[in-house]
Amino acid sequence: MTDHQPHTPHPRDHDHDHAGHADNHEPQPAAQQGSRAARSGKPRIEVSCCSAGGCDAQSDRSAPAHSGHPGHDDAHDSQSAAHDSHDSHDSHDGHDHGALPGWGRIGAALVAALCAEVMHLAAPDTAVWHYTGMALAALAIGWAGVGIYRSGWQSLLRGQLGISALMSVAVTGAFLIGQWPEAAMVMALYALAERIEERAVGRARDAIGALLALSPDQADMQQSDGQWRTVPANDVPVGATLRVRPGGRVPLDGVVTAGRSAVDESSVTGESLAVDKAPGDPLYAGTLNAQSELTLRVTAATGHTTLDRIIRAVEEAQGARAPTQRFVDRFAAIYTPAVFVLSLGVAVGAPLLLGWTWTDAIYRALVLLVIACPCALVLATPVTVVSGLAAAARRGILIKGGNWLELARGVRVVAFDKTGTVTAGRPVLVGQDVLGGDNACDVAAALAGRSDHPVSRAIVEGLRAQDAAPHETLPVQDFTALPGRGVQARVGTETWLLGNRRLMQENGLWTDAVEAAAAQHESKGRSVTLLADRQAVRALYAVSDTLRPQAVQAVAELRAMGIIAVMLTGDHAAAAHAAAREAGIDQVQASLLPEHKLAAIAALQQKHGMTAMAGDGINDAPALAKADIGFAMGGAGTDVAMETADVVIMNDDLRRVAETVRMSRRTHAVLRQNIAVALGIKLVFFGLALTGNATMWMAVFADMGASLLVVGNGLRMLRPQPMPPFAPKA
Repeated sequence: MTDHQPHTPHPRDHDHDHAGHADNHEPQPAAQQGSRAARSGKPRIEVSCCSAGGCDAQSDRSAPAHSGHPGHDDAHDSQSAAHDSHDSHDSHDGHDHGALPGWGRIGAALVAALCAEVMHLAAPDTAVWHYTGMALAALAIGWAGVGIYRSGWQSLLRGQLGISALMSVAVTGAFLIGQWPEAAMVMALYALAERIEERAVGRARDAIGALLALSPDQADMQQSDGQWRTVPANDVPVGATLRVRPGGRVPLDGVVTAGRSAVDESSVTGESLAVDKAPGDPLYAGTLNAQSELTLRVTAATGHTTLDRIIRAVEEAQGARAPTQRFVDRFAAIYTPAVFVLSLGVAVGAPLLLGWTWTDAIYRALVLLVIACPCALVLATPVTVVSGLAAAARRGILIKGGNWLELARGVRVVAFDKTGTVTAGRPVLVGQDVLGGDNACDVAAALAGRSDHPVSRAIVEGLRAQDAAPHETLPVQDFTALPGRGVQARVGTETWLLGNRRLMQENGLWTDAVEAAAAQHESKGRSVTLLADRQAVRALYAVSDTLRPQAVQAVAELRAMGIIAVMLTGDHAAAAHAAAREAGIDQVQASLLPEHKLAAIAALQQKHGMTAMAGDGINDAPALAKADIGFAMGGAGTDVAMETADVVIMNDDLRRVAETVRMSRRTHAVLRQNIAVALGIKLVFFGLALTGNATMWMAVFADMGASLLVVGNGLRMLRPQPMPPFAPKA
């Protein structure tokens, strides 16, 4: 359990048991079944005008039940709601899209309402025309509002106030006071606006639902007799052998066992360029095989693939509501009842205190009832947040909650681990000096090729890549490993040593010239391996963990945004400072144990404020938990790091850290715009209604128009934003 600094409210629940951590659910059969069901259904994305209090039954479900850390308290309270199906939600919240009429009935209702309005204005004032117009109005209300009435009156009987209940009262009241043409038009316009809103909001769900279509429902699996058979992907067990033809999508996560091809992984990692795949390389479900046939061994069954985890995490991310969404939910829970009471006060009190006529007072009160709907305000947040989460997932950024999406804008410091985060995490040969001997590189490749040490493998691969050594190594005899120092072997008639400084010193081969050559590389944080015969050192090989290609630009982008980059690493000081210097990071703390990283994160929080941590290993997990926001490398990262982190970068591109902050700032700006539009329109129509200058159909237009405006503005988050151009370091 971690102790957080008092510098800023923190959304993290200390045990990290929040809705965004989808992996927590993987061992549970229900989670797997839910994901399998999702193969053929829609994602469980809850975006509704009634996702907050003040909208009938939903207010009971989403109101916070605890105090404490806001992000995770709210996540616990609403996690079950996020897992409910959308259909179930709609049928119980008084905002029942399932109760809305079809487009044909809405069109007929609009025509009938328009005819009733024309008759009221232009027809002779006779009983026949009067009752004909009233009948048309009643018909329009019936066509457009039977389901709305049923839902609204059921809500009123439960003592709940939602938009259906408000519209039912308003339309009934208008009809009873003789404003039946307007009552009909209000109901028809409301049904039309709700249908349009439903379609617009559906785009936010479809943004995640599109991911479901990426993973094929069937797979070609090899049978025990060697024959291939097409089977449902749900029935493929771990360890099975599948084949993916050119142009086909990978059905399940696996490892290539045969074939070479280029695979488009943009659906999972956000990487636009195809990635070359060969035996031993991983494959992700939903990715596209672009060239040649591949055979793979399944490593994750349906429900546990990387794509399934992304979809499930985005679904559950809504449970950890954004701070703005929590505020809007609380406000909406108070707003609707307050306006309802105000409407009653106007209807009853205005005639008694202000001398208004009863009809005029009741009509103005009914206009206020229409304005009392909090739809535009409530929709202002979830549509924007879901669109932002979906857009991030498309870019290979898995954000585990709306709170992290919104709070990332406040990051002041990003602390990077070195190995596997700023660097690639794999040593490569970066330099060599041949000090004598014509066949030094051949011998070095022969000796290094007999060792499994990462440095030895880096030397062999580097020499072969440079064509400095033959692919067929020289014959080696009497090979001996010298623990902590290197190796010794005989090549031909000569005995050779390949090892570190200590091995050379023990054999009296360390000279001032060798010291000078080694120092040039060691000052850059490189690991030096030397090749020697019994007379002298013949070659020197420098191995280093190189920077990720985008590290320099990632740090530069953060600096341009006013964010400080810091390196916290357990590596030795020389290597840490060399990597930090190359990446453009000014502040470095090296030789840190996990507990030291915790203290460093706490110090950064105390000094600068909100601090993010980016890491990939088990030793980074405590610091990721301590930080205000944790970023994990999804490709190179361990399961522990990805489980602990709040944001997972699926393609290990460090520029995604800055992109997350930019997306957070953009999300916050859109949220503020939406809230300003929703509240501004409400305030204007409050004034118009109280002064008698607003009609009911104007109020419906204003309310539903505001809802459509905020939905459309929130959907702008789905538009891809160009990243700063990538300029590789020369």
